[in-house]
Amino acid sequence: MTIFVLLALVSAIVTFGCSFVVLRLSHRYRLYPKIRERDVHTLPTPRLGGIAIFFGVFVAFGVSYLISGQFAPLRLIFSDPQQILAILGAALMIVLLGVADDIWDLDWMTKLAGQFIAAGVVAWQGVQVLSLPIGGLTVGSSWMSFLITVIAIVIVMNMINFIDGLDGLVAGVALISNGVFFLYSYLLVRDTSPSNYFNLASLIAAILVGACIGFLPLNWRPAKLFMGDAGALLVGLLMATSAIAITGQIDPTAVNRSQLFPAFIPIILPVAILIIPLLDFGLAVFRRVRAGKSPFSADRKHLHHRLLDMGHSHLHAVLIFYGWTAAASIGCLLYYVLPVFFGLPTWYATIFLVTALIVCALVTLAPLSRRKAVEAASQLAHPNDQPDIARLDPLDEASTTAEENA
Repeated sequence: MTIFVLLALVSAIVTFGCSFVVLRLSHRYRLYPKIRERDVHTLPTPRLGGIAIFFGVFVAFGVSYLISGQFAPLRLIFSDPQQILAILGAALMIVLLGVADDIWDLDWMTKLAGQFIAAGVVAWQGVQVLSLPIGGLTVGSSWMSFLITVIAIVIVMNMINFIDGLDGLVAGVALISNGVFFLYSYLLVRDTSPSNYFNLASLIAAILVGACIGFLPLNWRPAKLFMGDAGALLVGLLMATSAIAITGQIDPTAVNRSQLFPAFIPIILPVAILIIPLLDFGLAVFRRVRAGKSPFSADRKHLHHRLLDMGHSHLHAVLIFYGWTAAASIGCLLYYVLPVFFGLPTWYATIFLVTALIVCALVTLAPLSRRKAVEAASQLAHPNDQPDIARLDPLDEASTTAEENA
């Protein structure tokens, strides 16, 4: 655990330092785009933070390789260096693609083709969905494994990119979700392989957590630097790769009947930590296809836009995303931790999950309740007049303006 923490610290420090360098160079050479209609920010802001995140991840991987000679368990991760090189190569491809898009605004087909190539590089070198620890379930063939892996990576990359619309949103969501996933992967492999609990999934998750910590200070509202498509796609690539890598760390036949429900966590947890991006991605694709548009065409109807239109402030909208991510990911993690390590029944985890989701729902819908209260009060005061909600409730002024500009 100490080594993982140190590598996360290296990633955080390098990312933080590189973020300042990228910020100064971006302002010096005016490497920032014009404000788009769907953007929430009002001042031109550099969008090349993904470069800093990449350098943080790259240096952390390099340090882990250098010290692997002194730590035998860590050395096993680098026993197949082609996998690490493939991950870093795919990450570099995604960053270059994202930087080009952030500067020149590439068309969606070019971006999608680049994403498939990068995902194919990762899958080609063996980081694939090979098996799931559920009664010995294995993927049918090598080509099927390759195809599932590539599609999964591309979907996750776009899910993360779709929610990148508010200051600190993606960095914070990735920090929470990868922190939970790191704990899960670390505890799971330690439980199944007590003599060796160093694994690629935990290494990627720990390094990515550090990168998000290092980037968040400059990305917090008011953001001085955005991660852009380069950063969002990179975060999605590493998150997907980490989740896929864990499937090859467990012997599918080692799961007994008493561990049947915890065995489903490798499937449930990656979905849980990405529940908000998954929901936003699904709604966006459905909305655009139904309107006869490309599923990758931009609009101002994402979930974070809707939260702002409901009356939430920028900070409240970001914190709500954090809350939903934490509730879903921690709740699912407890389904594994409580019975395996504490001998407690899973209904404790159910109580936590249901309670947390209810609290998140109440906080999310609070502006609607306030709007109805204002409307009811107006009708009592002026029973013959139609209430002007935008006038009575200042929080809705931003929503009305946004709808007129959309």
